[in-house]
Amino acid sequence: MKYHSLYGHMLSEQRLKDSFKQVQLAKGAAGIDMQSLSDFARNLDVEIDDLLAELQEKTYKPLPVRRVEIPKSDGGIRLLGIPAVRDRVVQQALRSILEPIFDPDFHPSSYGYRKGKGCHQAISKASLFIRQYHLKHVVDMDLSKCFDCLDHQIILQQFGKKVADGSIINLLKLLLESGVMVGNTLQATDIGSPQGGVISPLICNVYLDSFDQYMKERGHRIVRYADDILILKSTGKAAANAQQVATDYLENVLKLKVNQQKTHLTHSDKGVKFLGVVIETDYTRIQKLKLKAFKEKVKSYTKRNTGLNLKEVIWKLNPVLRGFSQYFKIANCSRELKGIISWTRRRLRCIQLKQWKTYAKLQRRLRQLGYFKQLPRIKMMSWRNAKSPQSSMAMPNKWLHDELGLYDLAQVKTGVIAHQIDG
Repeated sequence: MKYHSLYGHMLSEQRLKDSFKQVQLAKGAAGIDMQSLSDFARNLDVEIDDLLAELQEKTYKPLPVRRVEIPKSDGGIRLLGIPAVRDRVVQQALRSILEPIFDPDFHPSSYGYRKGKGCHQAISKASLFIRQYHLKHVVDMDLSKCFDCLDHQIILQQFGKKVADGSIINLLKLLLESGVMVGNTLQATDIGSPQGGVISPLICNVYLDSFDQYMKERGHRIVRYADDILILKSTGKAAANAQQVATDYLENVLKLKVNQQKTHLTHSDKGVKFLGVVIETDYTRIQKLKLKAFKEKVKSYTKRNTGLNLKEVIWKLNPVLRGFSQYFKIANCSRELKGIISWTRRRLRCIQLKQWKTYAKLQRRLRQLGYFKQLPRIKMMSWRNAKSPQSSMAMPNKWLHDELGLYDLAQVKTGVIAHQIDG
């Protein structure tokens, strides 16, 4: 089915205002015009009227995106393109029109950037294939700079399969060709859809859906989250064949580049790395690099020389603990979470010992809690002594959690599978 006369839906003041609300909720930095979300909101009616007029007269032209470099955990650099706020509003409005047309027909094992789907469902589906379907031979595919390599002609062809409105296709083309500002230099964008654009996730899914359907037609089970792709087979030979089929299609039809150094065939007994976890034949664990990065983040919040009192430190730390546990609770990680919260409590006790400064204050605290027995004196600046009986008695776990409100990772239910019924 083809959809006609869609451009008129862009010419709605209410749609543009609703789109700004969505952009506002997503937050984000300013584009090259340095107009912030709050600046746009202060003059919302004027900004929306201007956009509406430009769209009606078809004089709208997006600004180049602002290039931002984000360090990756593997030492590489992720290139983001930050559009101006007004262009994010237009992208969101366009996405709100196109997404309901394309999303219902996406492959059921596509989980990235889709309403009602996410990382937990993707991990659960891969676990299901491995543990219940016994598809333990897995191709872990890595695409080199997928968003930067999307071919514009293919993008427009894919959208054109369902969209028969030339004005919508032309608007999409304008957004793709807006250019990128690197420092003070404007670079043309004749390929790619910048990561950071509101509509880029939909473009990626539409682009790669032909790959998903191609693999499905040939009986290959896949799980895809954006450009993270797993192909799961029952034998090593079948997996190697599927890898070749997938590589041929991705490179020759979709003109993407498969990273041969990172793409590999593995077995679930050795573990399959996917979306921050390692899926094994019998259980799922957190990737070591993710644990290390998380502990570094906790360290940054719990430095001994902080100028904050302990309750303030905990107030700032809690969202970090909660966010990590809510994502990784899908893994079998109760032991890791208990270890991390025990280590975190020790760091918090370290802070308090330093702030008390003298052993006399620690002793006074112990007396307040009913401990009158003379205990050996300890150094207040020692990491070792943050685990001492004196420290634990003066700052018991119950006090840290119940009175100061420290989020308790040890109470998080782990190994939680996101159940689903789809293909």
